[in-house]
Amino acid sequence: MEFIKTNEWNAIFMRKSSFLFSFLAYSFLSNFSSSVLADERPNVLFFFIDDMGYADPSCFGNPLIKTPNIDRIAEGGLKLTNFYVNSPICSASRTALSTGQYQQRWRINSFLATRKSQERRKMANFLDPQSIHTAQVFKNAGYATAHFGKWHMGGGRDVGDAPLPTEYGFDESYVSFEGLGDRVLFGNGRNGEMSEELGRGNISHAPKHDTTEIYIDKAIDFIERSNDTPFYLELYPNDVHDAFLPREGRAEEHAHLTDNPEEQKFLAVLANMDTQIGRLLDKLDETGQAENTIIVFTSDNGPTDWPRYYDQGIDPPGFTGPFFGRKWSLYEGGIRMPFIIRWPRKIPAGGTDETSIVAAMDLQRSLAKLAGIQTPDAKEYDGEDMTAALLGQGAKRKKPIFWEYGAFGTLKPGKEEHRSPYLAMRDERWKFLVNPDGSDAMLFDLQKDQGESTNLVSKKAKKAKQMESELLAWWQEMAAYFE
Repeated sequence: MEFIKTNEWNAIFMRKSSFLFSFLAYSFLSNFSSSVLADERPNVLFFFIDDMGYADPSCFGNPLIKTPNIDRIAEGGLKLTNFYVNSPICSASRTALSTGQYQQRWRINSFLATRKSQERRKMANFLDPQSIHTAQVFKNAGYATAHFGKWHMGGGRDVGDAPLPTEYGFDESYVSFEGLGDRVLFGNGRNGEMSEELGRGNISHAPKHDTTEIYIDKAIDFIERSNDTPFYLELYPNDVHDAFLPREGRAEEHAHLTDNPEEQKFLAVLANMDTQIGRLLDKLDETGQAENTIIVFTSDNGPTDWPRYYDQGIDPPGFTGPFFGRKWSLYEGGIRMPFIIRWPRKIPAGGTDETSIVAAMDLQRSLAKLAGIQTPDAKEYDGEDMTAALLGQGAKRKKPIFWEYGAFGTLKPGKEEHRSPYLAMRDERWKFLVNPDGSDAMLFDLQKDQGESTNLVSKKAKKAKQMESELLAWWQEMAAYFE
């Protein structure tokens, strides 16, 4: 299929140029608006957990253990039960979240690895710094900005020329082996060795079970140094991404809950991560900043689904609640995530929104608006303004959400049934999946069938055809970026 012609390349170039122009214009306005008194502007603390399933937090249904500190955020804020990330894999998911745009526009459709792997999957080697990261939006408005934890939008393996996180708007950063700049390495075999060989930052070493404590320590120090300056802070832990490597003796504490040894380790690292999150919440209480801090908590994709678990005769750790599928799948378990937002000054405590459909790419615009910050023109975003939903007032989307995963090759779920078609679309209650060639079409009514068990393509042929047309048209536009 011929996806792109010269005039379409020109359109892509003009879009990037237009985005840059909008960025320069809004930079002036943002700096102008930053004269507002700091104590009137909310802080933003964003937890983006690596590979946490929808039902891993107990407030979303964990059947085995409690996560009291994650629950503490929910008790003081709002849960959304129809929140989606834009990909079932890390780098692509993080790109959409960070830019407010479909990740395909930046030629990132899967996880970033080696140059050869990127070339095979038609991917960029790192997120283009012409993109406008949420950190840059807040920095331009006078916020102190920091990122601590997993990065995975460039740098690592044999890619040593990627921009540092500080080149996307962060004042400071501290990452892991999947990023450059100052970082902590926790083994990772050859990937860790390659990271060390790349240099470009102060490199430390620690056991994986200590890394979130290190990130939290840095976050606490950053908050203390921010003084009267509002902050935008990203905290992206690695704990519940396998391999699960708890402190010695901690896994055995969960042996009475499950005889799955991998699940015992998973529960141990989940509990430790929750404890560390509690330390940061305590700091906000101690400094009196909790009342005017927007806390967002969610995950980058569903829980692990490596074939090695099934080969051992055990289920992979991590819970998806009522949803089917896991990581690397466009079924709900791979892309529907737990979502909590807390802002005591503005958001009523203890609420649950079961109707608003919100996507990760909505959050840049929406969080900036909550903070009173000017953003680029709305046409530069694929995400929508969903501030009403984040404030607990409910909101209806103007456009469907679209997904692509695997069209150019990538990791697949270990369980055959979890391998979804490459394209998906959510439009109100309806979800449609299909391959680019039109095969394996599936239509689900998520209002009645959240487990995606009954394919309605035959019964609802007209609806399926209409959604297929929209989805394939979206994919043709996105595929042009990879040609």
